Amino acid sequence: RDSRARPPARTSSVARRRPRRVVALEARDRRGANAGVARNAARESTTRMAGSKKKSAAAAATAQKATAGGATKYEDMFEVIDRDPDGKKFDRVSRYKCRSEFDAELTIDVNVDVYPLTVGQRFSLALAPTLSLDGTPEDDAFDQSGKPSLADGYEYVMYGKCYKKVDENAGGLTRASAYISFGGLLMNLKADPKNLQEIEIDDRIYLLMRAV
Repeated sequence: RDSRARPPARTSSVARRRPRRVVALEARDRRGANAGVARNAARESTTRMAGSKKKSAAAAATAQKATAGGATKYEDMFEVIDRDPDGKKFDRVSRYKCRSEFDAELTIDVNVDVYPLTVGQRFSLALAPTLSLDGTPEDDAFDQSGKPSLADGYEYVMYGKCYKKVDENAGGLTRASAYISFGGLLMNLKADPKNLQEIEIDDRIYLLMRAV
């Protein structure tokens, strides 16, 4: 028996070469599959965008219904003009300086872990004594009915108490200034007295915010 190693058998180049038509068909199938994936991704993205627009429209409709029903005591549109002007005091809370389209001034503490804001961002703010869309006063029992409420039209909600309200005179211009505490998070709202006439000391108030 010959102990010398035998060279490996040669494979015919014809056997290794795949027909050009088969290769072309496989490439076409791959391109079709990739195009299908792209179409599905675009369709899902469009669906998400449509869902987001529907939610925004529904939120605006809910807020408008509540305003028409007299559920809110104050409502305005604000823009963030500064954040933590006196330095950062707490890790999870920032103090924002804001101004409205009607020259109202707002200073508010916000839990940035839950609802971060950025300078230049605009948001809608409402103050209401109840979350009922028709303004019906709430009782002390927790509502587990799941019925629509004012909160459905907003993204960030706090509950607190007005502990101070004064009239300030600056440059001959009288402005009402309301101070509200939301469990230690403070808010000061300065506006035309007639716009804050429904807010009184010791009022229990919901604050609701929604980005626009």
